[in-house]
Amino acid sequence: MSTIAVVQARMGSSRFPNKVMQLIEGKPMIELLLARLSLSREIDRIVVATSDNPNNDGMVAHLIQRGHDVFQGSEDDVLDRFYQAVGNAREDDIIVRITGDCPLVDPQVVDDVVRLARDDLVDYASNVQPPTFPDGIDVEAFKYAALKATWQDARERPEREHVTLYTRQSGQFRTANFANGTDASGNRWTVDEVEDLAVVRSVFAHFHPRLDFSWTDVLKLSSARPDLFAANQKFKRNSGTEMGKGQKLWSRAKRVIPGGNMLLSKRSEMFLPDLWPSYFSRAKGCTVWDLDDNAYIDFSIMGVGTNILGYGHPEVDDAVRQTVDAGNMSTLNCPEEVYLAEKLVEMHPWADMARFARSGERPMP
Repeated sequence: MSTIAVVQARMGSSRFPNKVMQLIEGKPMIELLLARLSLSREIDRIVVATSDNPNNDGMVAHLIQRGHDVFQGSEDDVLDRFYQAVGNAREDDIIVRITGDCPLVDPQVVDDVVRLARDDLVDYASNVQPPTFPDGIDVEAFKYAALKATWQDARERPEREHVTLYTRQSGQFRTANFANGTDASGNRWTVDEVEDLAVVRSVFAHFHPRLDFSWTDVLKLSSARPDLFAANQKFKRNSGTEMGKGQKLWSRAKRVIPGGNMLLSKRSEMFLPDLWPSYFSRAKGCTVWDLDDNAYIDFSIMGVGTNILGYGHPEVDDAVRQTVDAGNMSTLNCPEEVYLAEKLVEMHPWADMARFARSGERPMP
């Protein structure tokens, strides 16, 4: 029996892109996570599982150069990526799941959860059902047989996106929870937002150059220096699991665009704060799809006006393609303005001529 730890890490985070390569005390965050995880006495092998999206190539090259084991798999089917990363494991091998946004992972807690997962009466063990450790000290460990069954049986999109969702909720597996004596789950030490990174940087700076400090050492620091942990207290635990891709991107947008976008009439807070999908991936007829591929009937006003023909009308699309192919801008005039002027005069007999002018939305007061 061996124990394989799989660290999920990628550069394309919706809320905080490239976070795993952000520098902390001069080193990428993912390196510090791997260094702390390697202190575990129960883990035999560590694999970083990332997607085959090209934006991960820089991270992959960096980790391979430093001798780390890296696997690249499906971008969207995270469960498949995770399963393929462990290769030909044996049925009774223990698989540990760690996410790349937890650089303060504690090797002792990892070992405790692994030992619980080795119990003959347990298929899956964690310290998050319910959580009693700080957010960012999360550990899941399960037998390879349970992972394989999950990979084979999980069908729903959320089950493929969140590796252990089916394992935890299907009722098909024997589960156990490793609990702390005192509930410390209100502490936030994960890195999902820019403010989270500031907190974690403060922690590593305090203990530098040590990397073997424990989570209880950090807890004592939070009591002695609460100012170091104040920046991210506004965020809820596991808020990302409740947010769609559009909501995460909206949160990111508000960091770089005042108000989040250019039009007040299209701001999420005008409709359903924290739940509005915010962005579309495609549109056809009266239907729009959000970034999570959920379909909606668009009965609003497109922010500034109506769309009589609907989205993606074949005639309109064909005409636009022809115009793009032919070119739509030059020193010379376009003949269409003559045709349009004639049509407008025909439609409005009271007018003898038509003149076109550039105009925009009414300015806000």
